[in-house]
Amino acid sequence: MFATRVYHYRDPAAVILGLKELRKQGLTPRGLLFVALDPRGETYIAVPEDLDAVANIRVGDKLSLVAPWEGRYFHFDAVHRLPGDSVLWNGDRRLGDTGSAPEVACALSEWLKGSSAKNVFLGCNPHVPGSWWTVDHLSTVIDLHSMGFLDCVITANGVLARKIDEPRLFHLEFQTLHQHGEPTDGWTEVFKSEMGNILLVERRVLQYRLVLTCERGLVEIDVSHLPDLVIETARVPMRSGFGVVGRIDGGAFAVTAGTIEPWGLTNMSPAMLVGSPTGSLLDLPNTLRAMPLDGE
Repeated sequence: MFATRVYHYRDPAAVILGLKELRKQGLTPRGLLFVALDPRGETYIAVPEDLDAVANIRVGDKLSLVAPWEGRYFHFDAVHRLPGDSVLWNGDRRLGDTGSAPEVACALSEWLKGSSAKNVFLGCNPHVPGSWWTVDHLSTVIDLHSMGFLDCVITANGVLARKIDEPRLFHLEFQTLHQHGEPTDGWTEVFKSEMGNILLVERRVLQYRLVLTCERGLVEIDVSHLPDLVIETARVPMRSGFGVVGRIDGGAFAVTAGTIEPWGLTNMSPAMLVGSPTGSLLDLPNTLRAMPLDGE
């Protein structure tokens, strides 16, 4: 879609300085396309070559891009700055092996704070998913995936996460997180899919809607009544390996394709933007069924 430029930083301190310099040049969270670590823990950040184009980039555009590097790189999917300035991030589970991931996540969170942003969403890459939380780069890191929670999404008053190998969705209120001091207790079940295990959760809530990719199809839910109620608003039976990772204003869904496993959607490809004239999930089947990956 557009040319990219890659910046390489050998340590988290360099990431902090590099991001500050890029902000001076016009980079905003919207323009962060990919952030990845190599096995040595060094950081690679991809941004548009033309920073003047940043204002036109949408989350759906990022999800459809191919990373500008090849080899063993462990990608961040999203970084969230939570109330109280604790940090939550999703990404390749191997990020936990690099040692520098918490510092890089906290550096990104601080940079987001300077831009008055609460989160950044990055490109789509195949990997085993992981989710982490920490207060700051000097504090203990909680591996949420070791507790079974994955694909964490921020709502108006808390954190939503799917439970691995299950059809259930859980919610942790910010108030409960504040009371406990860490996200190890207080998760409550708010939804149970009738379409099998939840394999993937759309990366952000938009207009109180969120799509869950399940073993037997796609389910859209309304989360405007959390923490009391989650309402199913649409259901699309499908066993093709398609999954929704995001959407953009105007009706297009960012749709990836992968392999269905009981614990998640694996081997995900960069997403494609699939238009929906009404902005409804129910418009997707006619388009997706015409694609060769649809086995229905």
